[in-house]
Amino acid sequence: MPLAVSEVELQASSIKKKTAVSRSWILLNNDGIGTVLDVDKYAIMRMVQIHARDLRILDPLLSYPSTILGRDKVIILNLEHIKAIITSDEVLLRDPTDDDVVPIIEELRRRLPKASASGQGDEETCAQDGGEGGENNEFPFEIRALEVLLEAICSFLDARTRELETAAYPALDELTSKISSRNLDRVRKLKSAMTRLTNRVQKIRDELENLLDDDEDMADLYLSRKLAVSSSPTSSSDSPNWLNSSPNPGYIKMHRSSRASGTTIQRENVEELEMLLEAYFMQIDGTLNKLATLREYIDDTEDYINIQLDNHRNQLIQLELFISAGTVCMSIYSLVAAIFGMNIPYTWKEGHGHMFKWVVIFTGMVCASLFLSIISYARRKGLVGS
Repeated sequence: MPLAVSEVELQASSIKKKTAVSRSWILLNNDGIGTVLDVDKYAIMRMVQIHARDLRILDPLLSYPSTILGRDKVIILNLEHIKAIITSDEVLLRDPTDDDVVPIIEELRRRLPKASASGQGDEETCAQDGGEGGENNEFPFEIRALEVLLEAICSFLDARTRELETAAYPALDELTSKISSRNLDRVRKLKSAMTRLTNRVQKIRDELENLLDDDEDMADLYLSRKLAVSSSPTSSSDSPNWLNSSPNPGYIKMHRSSRASGTTIQRENVEELEMLLEAYFMQIDGTLNKLATLREYIDDTEDYINIQLDNHRNQLIQLELFISAGTVCMSIYSLVAAIFGMNIPYTWKEGHGHMFKWVVIFTGMVCASLFLSIISYARRKGLVGS
């Protein structure tokens, strides 16, 4: 019977572990229609055709840094609580019931259909005008989804920074006015929170900076263009045989000019994406500057508190000097009183009883003069304040 109970407990614990590890996903298409999926990682791998090592980046149980990766058919994002897989026409978001993810889902539902509708209108306008230049001005679906997610993470970190500033500055001012253990502990917790938030913002900033420094990584984010190139009948893989079999050098020149024009279009697309990423890079850099300013304010407050503590320590040392000097003077006065208080018969005591009060007065004057001399010497030497 105990063995059966233990087996039931083991099965229940295994079910809890599986429930804790499993995560739900939400699938959003280009019309903003969402579908909640409760599938395992193998189904996700088959659905979006990614490797297990890429999906492992999105595992919430594993500590992976902030990442934006462009693969052949997907974009993988691991930005704090935003763990997403973007394809050319769909967005997969992990943990759709999370309080921080719900606003992102609503923003994707609101902006993606409008952007797609405006994109279709622009394409029709360009078709009527007979030009194809307007099509390049509209970002593809994956870039628009990436923009929404970057805006969400930048706004989220900026909001956390504002909340930290709202709590930190009054606490620092209160600590400056009154140094207590409660205020010190409060500022210590705020400083720890600021350090953690700074590290999170720095990781996002470094990832955007690395992405901006590499044009190839930015070009990999254009999934629609890669799909169009791969489905084109005149792809780059067929060009060597076509060039070798072509007897006319004019075809080679035409092919080279077409490749050059394609490279120019690709560079223009990268420049558009680069400007988009630079905008969010500047935003996240501004958030990091706010945290740096807050850190400087905390450091200045700590320096001011240390100066106050040093001043109090110096005042205690001065008080200790006064007490020590007074103790030395009183010890001399006590020595005279002890000598006169001895019960030893001396011949010089006989007939000089009236001299006791003068000895006491003279000894007191000598002790007071000695105390004033010590204090004046310490002030001349700068050991105590004036």
